[in-house]
Amino acid sequence: MTLSSVDAAKKRSAAYAHLRNCNLCPQLCGVNRYETTGMCLIGDKAKVNVIAPHFGEEPCIQGHNGSGSVFFSMCNLRCVFCQNHDIAHQRNGQDVTPEELGDWYLKLQDVGNVHNINLITPEHIVPQVVLSILHARDHGLSLPIIYNTSAYDSLASLELLDGLVDIYLPDFKVWEPVTSRRLLKADDYAATARKSIKAMQAQVGDLCFTADGIAKKGVLVRHLVMPGFEAEGARIMQFLAEDVSKDCFVNIMEQYRPDAYVGRSKKRAKQSHKNQHETEGEGEKRYSDINRAVSADEISVVRKAAETAGLWRFCDPAKHDGFNL
Repeated sequence: MTLSSVDAAKKRSAAYAHLRNCNLCPQLCGVNRYETTGMCLIGDKAKVNVIAPHFGEEPCIQGHNGSGSVFFSMCNLRCVFCQNHDIAHQRNGQDVTPEELGDWYLKLQDVGNVHNINLITPEHIVPQVVLSILHARDHGLSLPIIYNTSAYDSLASLELLDGLVDIYLPDFKVWEPVTSRRLLKADDYAATARKSIKAMQAQVGDLCFTADGIAKKGVLVRHLVMPGFEAEGARIMQFLAEDVSKDCFVNIMEQYRPDAYVGRSKKRAKQSHKNQHETEGEGEKRYSDINRAVSADEISVVRKAAETAGLWRFCDPAKHDGFNL
């Protein structure tokens, strides 16, 4: 709300320029999105799957009235275990212009009476998001903006968002490049996430709240504990404490389930020897090492590592009827 008209005009101009030569996310596709698409398969319009008040977020995000969630289709990652793959891996939904998107924010505010506008998986449509926020601001939007991301963001996109986003909600998934290459299809994920989260922290600081416990401004980091990768989770907690802030608000999530491509049958190579063909093998599953639920011990390892590193603000169930601050 404090952005000057000059700065707003500069951001609009930069957003349009990025659409004409899209190198804003780490994929660096370099395409003109008015004419074609890059890796994310999205053009100059955002594709929206769901817009509605949502009650599946952290208590301090959803509050009593819900978070005004906007689920964008597609993503700039291809996580094999994606817990939201029916949206993030498929081009389902409605194409909307930035102005139409901004109008939806106003409907969520004025009709839905939500606590915030929650932009879910927006890394690949930052120019459209910037234009939509500026449009909504000019027409009366006053709610906090949440940027709900995988943390696979470039510093250029975060610079464009500076002054427009109140709450950053990054998910730091894995630590090792070999893991991100295999499971996220992005070698540089961890290095990018580290830079991105530090830039987010520099912009908005530690998470702070309204008097009634609703998140108002700051960074909330999520980590989905993966089966067999608790050591990487522990390393992520150490990074957050040492390089971001010991007051960082962290949600150590335990709801991993095998999904997307995990557990699907492997396809064997078909060979032609006269009339002999090898067909799809039964019993062999893809990504079998993560084809199970996470254990209580694995979650405990990550939590203890976080506490040992000095982190203390966790998204735990409140011991009273309110929210944890």
